[in-house]
Amino acid sequence: MTDFPSPDELFARPFFFVGIGGSGMLPLAQIVKGRGAKVAGSDRSFDQGRTPDKFAALEKQGIELHPQDGSGIVSGDQVVVASAAIEDTVPEIGKANELGCLRLTRAELNSILFNTSGAGLAVAGTSGKSTVTGMLGWILQATGREPTIMNGAVMKNFVSPERPFASAVVGGQSLYVSEVDESDGSIALYRPAVGVLLNVSLDHKSMEELRQLFADYLSRSRIAVINADDKEALALLPHAREVITFGIDQEKAQIGVAPGSIAEGPIRQAAMIVDRHDGSEHPLRLNMPGRHNLSNALAAIAAAAAAGVPVAAAVEALAGFDGLARRFDIIGTNHAAITVIDDFGHNPEKCAATLRTLRAHQGRVIAFFQPHGYGPLRQMGDELAQTFANELEKDDRVLFSDPVYFGGTVDRSEGSARIVQLINEAGGNASHIPSRKNIEDRLVNMARPGDRIVVMGARDDTLSEFARRVFERLS
Repeated sequence: MTDFPSPDELFARPFFFVGIGGSGMLPLAQIVKGRGAKVAGSDRSFDQGRTPDKFAALEKQGIELHPQDGSGIVSGDQVVVASAAIEDTVPEIGKANELGCLRLTRAELNSILFNTSGAGLAVAGTSGKSTVTGMLGWILQATGREPTIMNGAVMKNFVSPERPFASAVVGGQSLYVSEVDESDGSIALYRPAVGVLLNVSLDHKSMEELRQLFADYLSRSRIAVINADDKEALALLPHAREVITFGIDQEKAQIGVAPGSIAEGPIRQAAMIVDRHDGSEHPLRLNMPGRHNLSNALAAIAAAAAAGVPVAAAVEALAGFDGLARRFDIIGTNHAAITVIDDFGHNPEKCAATLRTLRAHQGRVIAFFQPHGYGPLRQMGDELAQTFANELEKDDRVLFSDPVYFGGTVDRSEGSARIVQLINEAGGNASHIPSRKNIEDRLVNMARPGDRIVVMGARDDTLSEFARRVFERLS
């Protein structure tokens, strides 16, 4: 493992975050600022005038923002935090190399904070990480543990006028809760006291690579928390030292659900949680729909139990969990019963979970999907097409825009048109409309009473603005 400076050494130095508005960078910048360091940053979206509210909020927290032209890198003492994939042509990187600045990736910095805390609680898996991190963080906060939380999504329970983009919570240093990422292999940097594994499915890497990464992760975890309903996750159980299992279907799962107790509605659900350590039962009320969110709740309860929180207290805390921005986030329902939903779904499993939740209730589904990059679309395009074809019914519709692209040298030769063709060949009803403005007009014009319009995609905060604008026009 790479040797990094101690936190005391690091936080005595000024930090500069390249791409500070990103979902992984912004919470880390807030945590580092909360630990007393001077923090500055730049972002291409800031230069382009995108999501101005986010950057205004950062400035109010005392974080300096600079154009992405290298002008913010002024001293070799600065610690420069940037994505591992960022190109040397970005001016900040050239300036940092010239001045000999210490460079850290987002994951390296997060792993330093995580591994040097009293106990690191990690949440891993292809889907559900942000939701479970938010749930677990809220349980710990509600039960008086004062955790520090590093998340990739805004947690509604922690939003305040001072912190409208609360994807991080700066608590004590005894508990550090963080989602950990397998997509770039950086999960290997973490040494968890509690390591949660939600699921293993195709995303950015092959299944063989994923199985190895997650097996090694479980072997490093003091206590592993494993989803017994996920065959791939459960198959890795022999790699763990001490285990707590959870599951809706598996009767042997240590944290489970009483058969026949699930009552699901379009925006919330209830179930009887069973702690099979002692046979006790605890009624759960969850302000989120969908079987996948019930599974997420079980994961958070099991992880909290591994950290010493009684199951009864964890279940009670989740009744007050308000959810995350862009995770089946209901923007509103208008006078014609047309509902607009903002959702982070971007890989086959996430999209399937959202679409199944929608299809469990009446009303036509109109899905707008913006792919989160050309590379991911090549990696999982076939599976994504199959998901939309399988999960939607003949009256449902799906619209694809071109993939999100903010610049750089990525190969853009293969885009959304191929995926739309695959969906239609498999019996779906898909359209490729490159421009988001044209998609907005199409959604407004095609909507009819009772429809559910879901806006899906990642790596682009303006999708939330898009969803709100669609709802405003429909209202």
